[in-house]
Amino acid sequence: MQSNPLLDDYGQAAFLAHHSHLLITSYQHWTRKPLIEDVSDEVKALMHAPFAIASHQTGDDPMFNYANHQALALFKMLPEDMLGLPSRYSAEPMLREARAEFLYQVSSHGFIENYSGVRIAKDGTRFLIEQATVWNLVDVKLPKQVLGQAVIIKAWQAL
Repeated sequence: MQSNPLLDDYGQAAFLAHHSHLLITSYQHWTRKPLIEDVSDEVKALMHAPFAIASHQTGDDPMFNYANHQALALFKMLPEDMLGLPSRYSAEPMLREARAEFLYQVSSHGFIENYSGVRIAKDGTRFLIEQATVWNLVDVKLPKQVLGQAVIIKAWQAL
């Protein structure tokens, strides 16, 4: 059985349990729809979902703090490559200003659905994300305190 580097120590497992719950409850809070159907094991359901899910924390230069298996495959990265990487590097340099404006809109409204945009993988290949929803991560008991932002990418195509 191959070990999952994201679950190797207790601290990472605790983070994944808490963060998976945060992703699920925040998404439902904003969209009024379930992120996943099977919530018996939130960590496993999100990590193995057929769509890409990633998130970053707040800050001046937010860094990725979560990526499921599909997101890692889409961006052609290992967990150690993506986690801690400033999320602005997921967009080409000329598109980063537009991405920053878009993220500001998400911050203001809580979420945006049906987003599409060009992203770049680690190897430099470009792809178009489609049918994406981006939402603010919040503790539903304190929804005005934004803890980060997340994305679910349901469709994409190579460019």
